[in-house]
Amino acid sequence: MTVLPPDRMIPILPCRSIDDQLAFYESLQFEVTYRQRVPNVFAAVQRGAIELQFFVLKGYEPAESYSTCYVIVSDVDALYAAFRAGLKSSLGHIPTRGIPRIGVLRDMSYGVRQFLLTDPGGNIIRIGQPVAAAAPKADAAAGAPRSRLEKALDAAVLLADSKSDPVTAASVLDGALAITTDADPALLVRAWILRADVAVAVGDDARASAMLEAVTAADLDDDARAALTDELARVEDLRRTIGRSEPAADTIRP
Repeated sequence: MTVLPPDRMIPILPCRSIDDQLAFYESLQFEVTYRQRVPNVFAAVQRGAIELQFFVLKGYEPAESYSTCYVIVSDVDALYAAFRAGLKSSLGHIPTRGIPRIGVLRDMSYGVRQFLLTDPGGNIIRIGQPVAAAAPKADAAAGAPRSRLEKALDAAVLLADSKSDPVTAASVLDGALAITTDADPALLVRAWILRADVAVAVGDDARASAMLEAVTAADLDDDARAALTDELARVEDLRRTIGRSEPAADTIRP
């Protein structure tokens, strides 16, 4: 039995179908702890110390949802792997766009390692683990400032994840990539993978394929590949999504 802290907050999020919500969360190893049919349709789920509650809202459109919450966990890598396994088992693939979907696991500049999970109700569950915040990057020996591509990459990650705005993220990356003539291969690969990710999000599979081909052709040493473990794992997810022609999610709001 899970021992819960005496003080806690439980988000109550909207959905269109309580059956779809519960089936989705049960596939992620949540337990349905309560269900109510009248006078209003309501349910609660729990996985360890994570609790979420849902209510059915008449006329609700998941693709237009602004609902979100943040869940802090102690082992985000293990939870991410478990959620991916659950989705693969229930859906037969890892959904990377449309509803539901799961985002990439990555270290954010503001000190968390996180991923985003969008459930059938369009609610974005942001799940993260505190880590050391990334220090400002600079060439200490030469005193060189950060490149435009580095700045654009950080901004595009925030736009894509924190703001759920893949269109603007794509524009920021394209502007930086267009004038980048000499960059570290690992930095370019990170930018290409993120550009592919946001292209997939808006249904631009041709652009995504071009970016993934550039990634495949990149000359990376073993150290660079180790540093890009999260990003390179996303490449296979994106290739499968393109192959499956899943629907785009450009109308989904944060």
